[in-house]
Amino acid sequence: MQRSIPDDFILGAATAAFQIEGAAFEDGRTASIWDAFSRVPGAVIDGHNGDVACDHYHRMPADVALMRDLGLQVYRFSTSWARVRPDGGEPNAKGIDFYSRLVDELLAADIMPWLTLYHWDLPQALEEQGGWTSRDTAHRFVEYALTVHDALGDRVQNWTTLNEPWCSSFLSYTAGAHAPGRQSVEAGLQAGHHLLLAHGMAVGALREAGAERVGITLNFQPAEPIDPTSASDLEAARRLNDQYNRFFVHPIMTGEYPESLVRDVGPLGLDAVVQEGDLEIIAAPIDVLGVNYYHDDAVSYETPEVPVVNDAPTDRPIASPYPAAEGVQAHPRGVPTTNMGWEVNPAGLTKLLRHLHDEYTAAKGVELWVTENGAAYDDEVVTDASTGEARIHDAERTEFLRGHVGAVLDAVEAGVPVKGFMYWSLMDNYEWAWGYHKRFGIVRVDYETQERTVKDSGRELSRMIRERTL
Repeated sequence: MQRSIPDDFILGAATAAFQIEGAAFEDGRTASIWDAFSRVPGAVIDGHNGDVACDHYHRMPADVALMRDLGLQVYRFSTSWARVRPDGGEPNAKGIDFYSRLVDELLAADIMPWLTLYHWDLPQALEEQGGWTSRDTAHRFVEYALTVHDALGDRVQNWTTLNEPWCSSFLSYTAGAHAPGRQSVEAGLQAGHHLLLAHGMAVGALREAGAERVGITLNFQPAEPIDPTSASDLEAARRLNDQYNRFFVHPIMTGEYPESLVRDVGPLGLDAVVQEGDLEIIAAPIDVLGVNYYHDDAVSYETPEVPVVNDAPTDRPIASPYPAAEGVQAHPRGVPTTNMGWEVNPAGLTKLLRHLHDEYTAAKGVELWVTENGAAYDDEVVTDASTGEARIHDAERTEFLRGHVGAVLDAVEAGVPVKGFMYWSLMDNYEWAWGYHKRFGIVRVDYETQERTVKDSGRELSRMIRERTL
C-alpha cells in the first residue's frame, strides 16, 4: 500500500566539504585538522586522506547537474574554514568564489542551498593555538561565519552554525578517534563548551548581519536501559543521554546545562570553563534544530572490570568519549545492523522527534528538520545485459531510506511539524577515520576514475520526490 508524502515535505541530501571536495592545497586552501590527523600513522585506515576525495571542487557543476536530475529539493553542504579563511587568517577570494559559484549553480537548478559553517575542518593553525580548548577559537569562528555571510547572505536563507559538536569535542578531544586526536576529559569538556559558545556568538552576529534563518545540527543517539526495572541500567541510560544528547540541546534551548550532567562532569572541567554570561549567549534563539540520527542504543551498567567496547577503525587505542560513564555498556538487540555495526531502528527516529518537539522545540516555535540519516552497506555493481548500463543494487540501503522517511512521516502524523529530510550522503565519500572503506552514498563514486553512478537507493529517493509517495 502506497503512502502519500505531503507536498510541502522537503526531500534532499547532504555532504560535507572535507569529505568530498579534495583540492586540499589548491587556490589558497591550507591544512585543516583532518589533513594533519590523516597523516598520523594508524589514525585512518590505510592512511587514506582527503587530498582528492570525490574531486568535487573541480567537478561541482556536473555534481549539481546530477542533483538536478535526481530532483533534489534541498542540498546541505558545508563550507571549509581552511578554504575561506586559511589558517584562520584573512579571507581567501578564490575559496569564497567556489562557494559563490556552487550556490549559483544550486539556485539555477531550483535546489535550496542549506549551508553548514562548521563540519569538523578547523584550520590546523588554530589547533596549534589551542583549537576548541581555547576560548579565542569561538571568536575566530564568528569572523569566519561573517565572512561567509558577507559573500553568500544575499542568496542563502538557511544557515547552520555547527554540525554534530559532540563529535568535534568528545569524539575528537576526549576519545581521540577523530581529529585532532587528543585524549583528555578536560579538553573534551572545554571543546564542547567553546563550540556551544561559538554557536551562540555566531547566531547573534549572523542575525545582526541579516541572516534569515539560523540554526544548528546536533546528532542524537538515544540510550534506553536494557532492563527498565533496573536502577543501575536506568542510571546508565541517564548518563549517556546527558553526556551525548542533552549536553548540547539543553543549554541551547533552555540556557542551562542539566543539573544531573553538572553533578557528573562539573568537577571534571566543565565548571572551570563556564564564564558569567556564557549560557545566555549559548541560548540565543534559533529558527531550526537539525536532527542527525543513525541509531539508538540499549545500555546497562557493568562492573568496571568488564571492558566497555569502543569501536575503532584501526588498532590505534581509542579512549571512551564519555567523561563520566565508566562501566556503561551497549547491548545488541538482535535486529539488523549496517556495515558500521549500527542497529537499524526507524522507530527510534520517530520517538526522538516526538521527544524533541515535546521537550524543547514546540514551546519556542523552532522548526525540526532531519538533516542527516543514512547507512553504510556494500553495493552490488552489475551491468545491464540489454543496455550495457551500470546498475548499483543496494536493496538494504533502499529499504533503510524508505523505513526512515516513513518514520519521519509517522512523527508528522503524530503532530510533530518536521519540515524535511536530507539523506546522508549524496555520494560515497571520505568517511573520516574509516577512510574510503565505508560507502553511505545514494550515488556511487569510483575513486580511481571519479565516475558517479546513481544507485537504486538514489533512484528511489528521486521517485519519492517526483511521485510524492513512499
